[in-house]
Amino acid sequence: MTGSSSRMLALLSLLQMRRDRPGAVLAERLEVTPRTVRRDVDRLRELGYRITAVKGPDGGYRLDAGSELPPLLFDDAQAVAIAVALQSVPASGIDIDEGAARALATVRQVMPSRLRHRVDGIRFAGVENPTRVDPGVLETVSAAVRDRVVLRFDYGDADRPARRAEPHAVVAREGRWYLLAWDLDADDWRTFRLDRLVPRVPHGPAFTPRPLPAADAQTYLAARAKGSDAEDRWPCVGEVVLQLPAPDVAPWVGADGTVEPLDDDSCRVTIGSWSWVGVLAAVARFDADFTVVGPEPLVEAARALAGRFAAASPPVDWTTPRRPLP
Repeated sequence: MTGSSSRMLALLSLLQMRRDRPGAVLAERLEVTPRTVRRDVDRLRELGYRITAVKGPDGGYRLDAGSELPPLLFDDAQAVAIAVALQSVPASGIDIDEGAARALATVRQVMPSRLRHRVDGIRFAGVENPTRVDPGVLETVSAAVRDRVVLRFDYGDADRPARRAEPHAVVAREGRWYLLAWDLDADDWRTFRLDRLVPRVPHGPAFTPRPLPAADAQTYLAARAKGSDAEDRWPCVGEVVLQLPAPDVAPWVGADGTVEPLDDDSCRVTIGSWSWVGVLAAVARFDADFTVVGPEPLVEAARALAGRFAAASPPVDWTTPRRPLP
């Protein structure tokens, strides 16, 4: 592909991402002069793309919506992105595997041979998501979120009257899809799994969105998964000194905590969980000696757990001689 053709594809990509673009911004992004941008815009118009000049102090260009676009053109990065995205569909949890496979085959046919060769070389194995969401459910719920109308739906219990909720956002998290909504019957925020949700029509009336108790929908869902109300943090965070080298511990702590090396054979671990016993369980899995630093509720939980383990252990009868091993 020539430099001019590559630049025109980059220009088209910029206009597709954001339909209004000042000419000076386009020139800066493409590292060319405004005059070159004008010439490339004229060439795209000759190919059938409807691009309107935008008047005003900044000036610029707009790719008109609803245009009858010519055959699709992709640069290298876009071709790779399409191949990866469409092949990743089985892991997404949305039941559109067949459609994705047909889409990839269709897009592949209109690509030049060089890009087809690159796309054909992208092959990888993934784990198919056992939780499947009907694409019609995703579309209906997403439209209700966009239009800000009350959603009526069944959720698990067919004998229960339809639920009514003000849909706020659809969130994908760890292979599952959730609706975050204000439950009008419970008068509180709730999350609903889309694979268990069956929308009813017609929808309810329009509503004014309520402010979330968290920074955004993703943060709220992450907080609820950790037993918190509004912040993406564990309600119980403790600190221990673990008798293991920090490099042996850090890969297994992950985003739930931090590891600080103390010497070659020990480290300070700060880790969170939904309970203080959960913090101790997270530390005990390393199967090494440790000392609880704090806070006090973690110290008390360690003492209580030690007593619980002692009570659960069967007594040892030291008077009965043991049979030697064969």
